[in-house]
Amino acid sequence: MEFSLYKVHGSMNTFYMLDGAERNDYEELTLKLASLDPQTDGLLVVLPSETANAKMRVINRDGSEASMCGNGLRCVARYVCERDGLEEGVIETMKASLHVKKEQTEQDGIAMYAVEISPVSFQLADLPMAYNGESEWLLKPLPFVSEEISYTAVAVPNPHLIGIVPAEYQTDPAHQQKWAEYFNGPNEYFSDGVNVSYVTKVEDGIFVKTFERGVGFTNACGTAMTASALVSCLAGLAPYGDVNVYNPGGMVKCSVAKEGDSFSLRLTGNATYLSTHRFEWQEDDAKSGFLSSEPLQEQALYEKFIERTSSVTEQFVK
Repeated sequence: MEFSLYKVHGSMNTFYMLDGAERNDYEELTLKLASLDPQTDGLLVVLPSETANAKMRVINRDGSEASMCGNGLRCVARYVCERDGLEEGVIETMKASLHVKKEQTEQDGIAMYAVEISPVSFQLADLPMAYNGESEWLLKPLPFVSEEISYTAVAVPNPHLIGIVPAEYQTDPAHQQKWAEYFNGPNEYFSDGVNVSYVTKVEDGIFVKTFERGVGFTNACGTAMTASALVSCLAGLAPYGDVNVYNPGGMVKCSVAKEGDSFSLRLTGNATYLSTHRFEWQEDDAKSGFLSSEPLQEQALYEKFIERTSSVTEQFVK
């Protein structure tokens, strides 16, 4: 079978994307694509939906499936809105149908989309996380990990463990890598693994580095950036409203609004098309591969955009 693919990214969180029907071998296809292209973080599948404008599935590069992906959702939002002639719409994901909207184009002509991030839960059972019989873990050290790092566990709905750290933990990621790899292997705390993000206050926002479940260290993770903005507001590192979130792949804006005991979250950033591809998928995996590839010109525009964020990111990314 032949597929038409886009290679896309949100904040340099890079995926192949296809518009197709439900199949039972997208995990195998993702593994094949990952073996051919070490730059990809996974596969986005755009599917028909009975309740929304489209449905999104997210397959990580290791073949596991994520319930949501904020960076990927922006790319799917762009594809569906352009395909159907929409300014905004609703995309069905594994656990929620989420509002998406085309935003004003960033200077240099970069396509920008805003996406809802929901639902939000601090209940450890929703990650799931098990620790000392606790039901929540908010802005407190995990003593067996570190006495100086305040951690918060939150599902949005992907599971996240967010640590607020001084700058030296960003420039040397060994501590984050050690515990992220532990929590994503056999362990007594996170039975399904967890995305581990370290957050540091910067002058006009926060910097976030994420070890993503099923991927490893990534240029950016949309739900992690949004969860990190939420935790930063709770901790007083940033005011409620729009938070500039810098990451190794650039910068996004995360909007955090508190309404009583609940929160509404929105993620706004680029949805960039890198290239188009024709891919032949055969039962004999060895015979599967790219038939053609055509680069697009949008990445040059994005690179101009991230030049404006480099003064922040270069403090932490060497």
